[in-house]
Amino acid sequence: MVYPGTTALMSTLVGDTIKQARAKLVEEKNGERAKLLTEDDNIIDSMFLDRRQNGGNGQTLVVCFEGNAGFYEIGCIGTPTELGFSVLGWNHPGYGESTGIPFPDQEQNAVDTVMQYAIHRLGFLPENICLFAWSIGGYSASWAAMQYPDVKQVILDATFDDIVPLATSKMPGAWKNLVTFTLRKYMNLNVSELLNEYLGPILIIRRSKDEIITTDVTPGYPPNISTNRGNFLLQNLLKKRYPNLINEAASALLDEWLAGESSHQEIMFMTHQVDSNYCKSVLEKYSSTYPINIGENLNQDQKKQLVLYLASKYMQDFDSTHCTPLPPIYFRTPWSHSQL
Repeated sequence: MVYPGTTALMSTLVGDTIKQARAKLVEEKNGERAKLLTEDDNIIDSMFLDRRQNGGNGQTLVVCFEGNAGFYEIGCIGTPTELGFSVLGWNHPGYGESTGIPFPDQEQNAVDTVMQYAIHRLGFLPENICLFAWSIGGYSASWAAMQYPDVKQVILDATFDDIVPLATSKMPGAWKNLVTFTLRKYMNLNVSELLNEYLGPILIIRRSKDEIITTDVTPGYPPNISTNRGNFLLQNLLKKRYPNLINEAASALLDEWLAGESSHQEIMFMTHQVDSNYCKSVLEKYSSTYPINIGENLNQDQKKQLVLYLASKYMQDFDSTHCTPLPPIYFRTPWSHSQL
């Protein structure tokens, strides 16, 4: 249930489609297909689109991390490809032509092999590599960011913070203890824990109608955006990076900000008189090395301004459900404290 792409049913349903899409990537996009051998002897199927000769975005390699029903042939690689980036797609162990089973240890070995291939065979320096993940791919991308801390940036689309609260909300209440025990033992996908170890630029894209990573979903009604697990991913990240700023009052303000879409957030900006120039001037006084000890000498109104300003920089909303392809306009360079 966690990785349905490994099932025979999924292979039957999309097998012909991914074969045709793979052929198009080679024939129409000049894709270079490679089979990569992992440390645990799995074969990872990959596809590389080299745009370096075009200059511009092509000098950056976007390594894509697909969702649990995604394949590189028909997955999230479409967005950076459309923008002219060099792109490296790959399939989870057991997906498509990749061998194995995507338990965390095999997934981590696959990620490490893909990153080693990107750096040592394809010739991209880590500082020219962007990690882009959709849905459950956020786990793999966060692990990669932790292991390769010099990568340029991380962009997480429709990703959760921790699989356990998400999974227990989708299963019968009587199964909660069993589900929790099983996932913690065999499939402990704690994205926040890994992501918080990466100190570079991060962008979290939250889908405001996301029916998959929202825990409160009533048939016939929009998902309750305040229960989108991406909210917790942002909160945990800000607490890690700005520990003196994100106190109890700030957490309550964040909850309020995350309880609505962009229009709601704009109203909060006006209500709390958020001055972007002021926020920049305050942040400029601090080193860009995390954690940043900002907040000790600020009053509550100043802290509120900074909290909302930072939240708006680390997260952007996309008014969509979970599986809609990400429009290129949302694929942007993450905000960076070091560039103030």
